[in-house]
Amino acid sequence: MQSVNKILSELENADNTTKNKIENELVSIGVSVVPELVNQLQIVRGIKRGVVAMTLIRLGDVSVEYLKKAAHDNKDFEWVAQYLIREIEGSEAA
Repeated sequence: MQSVNKILSELENADNTTKNKIENELVSIGVSVVPELVNQLQIVRGIKRGVVAMTLIRLGDVSVEYLKKAAHDNKDFEWVAQYLIREIEGSEAA
């Protein structure tokens, strides 16, 4: 398995097709990638941040626990975590 950092580095000059492929690749890795994605979400910006956020939303409930812990540990990240948790809980209620 490639590292999350390596996968995200492929986003540098990615078109939409490549972004979608990378997001799907991360989702296919599954639960094991969630802690690293939550860590990366606090660091990366731009396209990378969007892909990481969408991946966490697509992974669903399993992301919530890690997002809550990150929000507790990093108050500057709290609003981002709360937004993603609302998106996850809203998409699963639909």
